[in-house]
Amino acid sequence: MFQGTGSNVGKSVLVAGLARALTRRGMKVRPFKPQNMSNNAAVTADGGEIGRAQALQALACGVAPSVHMNPVLLKPQSEHGSQIIVQGRVWGHRQARAYQEVKPLLMPAVLESFSLLQAEADIVLVEGAGSASEVNLRRNDIANMGFAQAADLPVILIGDIDRGGVIASLVGTQTVLPASDHERIKGFIVNRMRGDPSLFDDGMRFIAERTGWAPCGLVPFFGRMKELPPEDTGDLAAGWQGSGALRIVVPLMPMIANFDDLDSLRAEPEVSLAFVTPGEALPPCDLVILPGSKATIADLDFFRAQGWDVDLRAHYRRGGRILGLCGGYQMLGRSVADSGGLEGAPSQRTGLGYLDIETELMPTKVVRQIEGSLLPSEAPVSGYEIHAGLSFGPGVTRPLVRFFDGRSDGAQSEDGQVCGTYLHGLFDSAASRETVLAQFGRTSDPFDNTQRILSALDALADHLDDHLSIDQMLSLC
Repeated sequence: MFQGTGSNVGKSVLVAGLARALTRRGMKVRPFKPQNMSNNAAVTADGGEIGRAQALQALACGVAPSVHMNPVLLKPQSEHGSQIIVQGRVWGHRQARAYQEVKPLLMPAVLESFSLLQAEADIVLVEGAGSASEVNLRRNDIANMGFAQAADLPVILIGDIDRGGVIASLVGTQTVLPASDHERIKGFIVNRMRGDPSLFDDGMRFIAERTGWAPCGLVPFFGRMKELPPEDTGDLAAGWQGSGALRIVVPLMPMIANFDDLDSLRAEPEVSLAFVTPGEALPPCDLVILPGSKATIADLDFFRAQGWDVDLRAHYRRGGRILGLCGGYQMLGRSVADSGGLEGAPSQRTGLGYLDIETELMPTKVVRQIEGSLLPSEAPVSGYEIHAGLSFGPGVTRPLVRFFDGRSDGAQSEDGQVCGTYLHGLFDSAASRETVLAQFGRTSDPFDNTQRILSALDALADHLDDHLSIDQMLSLC
């Protein structure tokens, strides 16, 4: 099990790289994260939800994602509450404090999923969540040392030197943990070193001597990191990325979800894409994309509070195009109603009014993988739906996508400037990217997005082979 001294120390990426390295050695590897918190979800073949990071790790292992790779997924819907997904399905909603008391009810499912993966693998790489030293949350813990104890696992602790204070964070973790927990830690990794690694030789020795843990490696910063799907909004860089002539703007809202929709688009040479942070105006561009949201009404209120609705009207008057994805599609309609209080108190909002549709949030969640074609070009698209709303009205008679099962999805405005869809993965198909870019007089690079990610994973595996003592870590098991 790989735990961290804090959030965002690189656990997910290191597990993905190690999974790739061990898979290339011929081992049957499976990733596992007992509890994840993310609105960036992936959909499994059986219609379940897991964290996007575990889907990436499954790809590194060369296997299909499974709900058992992430049996508990928390999807934040507010500052203090989350939807709880257990083994791929909605289990309930809890405020943060109330969730601490229900975790013991979830441990049996977590252990069941872990056991199923163990039965089909030579090794399971387990990823912790947040910080190993959160002793205030140790009671009922299912994500870090609580799970390590329940499953009887050795632990490798990861610290991030790029943040500073890595010696204190690693040694301090041992200091605050009870002996029964810190004795499970067998080794440590220092991640994201920049500059001359020999400058930290004394630091590695100091940590090893103070803790008694085996130094398993000092990992330099991985230069191709941006080619891997980001897991958290904190990984999304603000400002313009890329140098292409086609300028695309994405407003960064608090409950943004499934933002990996934009990864392959950002990789296009003729595209420059900017995430616009709160307090900034939407800059002049060719296309504004409203991304998915886990709390459509709250994000719609936030959008207006930033004055982005005014910026969007100016963009539209200049002839700019607008695309809404899932929650962003709902916002572009005439109204969004949450009569059942799925996202909070029952409420209704006037939408942005660019599409002639209305949306009612429904208790039944649609989660499925899908294939179809983009309209009117018939370019093939594939991806998934993951939403709890039904959109209807005259606008849906001008759909954006036709699925192979005969259903249509999305809506387009009469003037062609605005469109939206529930489909996630719209840009992963080379043909659909080519169609979209052609509308702006731009050409597309026909790369395969999955192969692009696999290439980066192979480079990451090489990187870890060079800088980690992988055989030593295996011996610690």
